[in-house]
Amino acid sequence: MAIKINIQPTQESLVAQSHWWGFPDLPESVDWPANEDGDLLTFICQIRLEEIAHLDPEGLLPHEGMMWFFADMDYFLGDMDARCNGIGEWEQDSYMVIYQKEVDRLHTHEYYWEDGSLAVLEAEKIGFENTDEEDFGFKLLGMPAMTEGYENENEGMVSLLQLDEEDRWVMRFFDCGTINFMMPLEAMLQRDYSQCSLFLHSS
Repeated sequence: MAIKINIQPTQESLVAQSHWWGFPDLPESVDWPANEDGDLLTFICQIRLEEIAHLDPEGLLPHEGMMWFFADMDYFLGDMDARCNGIGEWEQDSYMVIYQKEVDRLHTHEYYWEDGSLAVLEAEKIGFENTDEEDFGFKLLGMPAMTEGYENENEGMVSLLQLDEEDRWVMRFFDCGTINFMMPLEAMLQRDYSQCSLFLHSS
């Protein structure tokens, strides 16, 4: 089984809660990750892991603490001047997964343009439910929805997070694609997120 991520706009405050886009609430000792060019990686989401514990009976993910996902996504959100990573495996500086067990003291990293407008998409609320392993959409765990032609690169790997295309954000991955944060199962069970890889699959 996998865990489907349902995403919806909200007016609620999502500080220190699970949410998609918006500002990351990171431990005080952790900086907003950047690529080798010094550009901040797009903050994708943060997940309070106790919320998914009942949907993960095998314990593939921790059931306490918080997990944050970042990637070089601006090009796929319409910024044609941003760095574009292609189909297949991305360079290691293009993404990051952060996990912290202790999340009592978090600092909201805010990011605005010079005119004071948000430099990120509005934060959206997320909820969770079980889904099939190979489903499309946004999900934790399972396998990539797009596997044709990519079987070898995914062998022995589990999808930690899958991103699909979304009209509301004008988010496209070339013709039709998904992004998957992939990990060896053993590394996932050891909570070693330094072994995470990122693949863009596109038809």
